[in-house]
Amino acid sequence: MKKNVALVLSSGGARGLAHIGAIEELERRGYCITSIAGCSMGALIGAMYAAGKLAEVKEWMVQLDKKKILSLVDFSFSLNHLVKGEKVMDALKEIVPDVNIEDLPIPYAAVATDWNSGKEVVFKKGSLYEAVRSSISIPLFFNPVRKGEMLLVDGGLVNGLPLNRVARVKGDLLVGVNVSTHDYKEEKLMSDIIDKKTLAKSLPAAIVKRIMDYQEGLGLNYMTLLSRTISIMLEQNTRQQIIISKPDIAVQVQMKRYGGNDYDKAAEISLIGENKMRKALNEYEQAHASIWDQLKSFGK
Repeated sequence: MKKNVALVLSSGGARGLAHIGAIEELERRGYCITSIAGCSMGALIGAMYAAGKLAEVKEWMVQLDKKKILSLVDFSFSLNHLVKGEKVMDALKEIVPDVNIEDLPIPYAAVATDWNSGKEVVFKKGSLYEAVRSSISIPLFFNPVRKGEMLLVDGGLVNGLPLNRVARVKGDLLVGVNVSTHDYKEEKLMSDIIDKKTLAKSLPAAIVKRIMDYQEGLGLNYMTLLSRTISIMLEQNTRQQIIISKPDIAVQVQMKRYGGNDYDKAAEISLIGENKMRKALNEYEQAHASIWDQLKSFGK
């Protein structure tokens, strides 16, 4: 049975922590990840794996509680983004120093979107953290990344599961893990981590009011509206990519209990990814074992 895997990881915010468990299950079952590509949170987890530091990053993530997460949120006074995104990158660099993508032990690719042109931007060389930071730049939440004439934001806008961007070798398996699909549970800003009083310490009261206040009769505020809009778009983009690229294994990780901001639930979310990957591999192996048995019987 084929054991080399070209692995592709989707966007999905904190739900992307499921990618950790999915990778662990692949390796536990004897599969060899020979290349990896990702978008947004999938780009981040993929980068940590490609750098050989996923275990250390997981250990750091499972220790995050709401207080620690809040300490990594560097609010901005800008009207085009809420968070600078520098603190979390600096924290990761303490575990995984920056490196050029072309120097990684396996091929790696991350996808971002050029806000100016609307085109997809694929990182396959250069700074690993520039690629990750560009790919995770959720519009209006993270500060966009400027690169030459481009203004780079979340790759999920154009390719939430970049199955067509991962490096392939003859005879490998194309495996995609999609954590974008979910039940659109109501997501407050950073779950219940940040209340108005906390936010007001960093931002003017008028901005806090616009971000946090729910619109009467709609049950939505600025962040829930933005989050749900992006989630719907991501899921539709990802479904189309699966239809077009036809991966050998497509792992659908639907979550009802956890949302895109539940970063303090790393252990639980990772376990979901592990279980979903186990189920997908069992189905794949059973199907191919049956085919092999039929071929042997035919030969007799």
